[in-house]
Amino acid sequence: MSLPANLRYTEEHEWIEDRDELVRIGITQHAADALGDIVFVQLPEVGEQIEAGQACGELESTKSVSDLFAPVTGEVVAINESVVDDPALVNSEPYGEGWLLEVRTSDTGALLTAEQYAAVIAE
Repeated sequence: MSLPANLRYTEEHEWIEDRDELVRIGITQHAADALGDIVFVQLPEVGEQIEAGQACGELESTKSVSDLFAPVTGEVVAINESVVDDPALVNSEPYGEGWLLEVRTSDTGALLTAEQYAAVIAE
């Protein structure tokens, strides 16, 4: 399983990508594989404040419903409407077209490098 080195990760299996003043957030391939086929995505609304470590959405799969935890604190500035319309994108392209939201951050939670995250999922 590939873990892009340019991303940072959480122990709850989210990733963030720095994009100038914003961060883009998604879930890892490991999480997508564990969830199975994702059939519904609930995301916060644009303008909503999210807090690092707190649930900010849900991913429903054929196996279960899982919370999406915010890896950062800040204001949601965009959601990926493509994923809302076609949740399977999260499974097929978790690091690409399957991203979930973009946030203007005011603080970050505990973030891991790709190497540190790889050690977490290897346990």
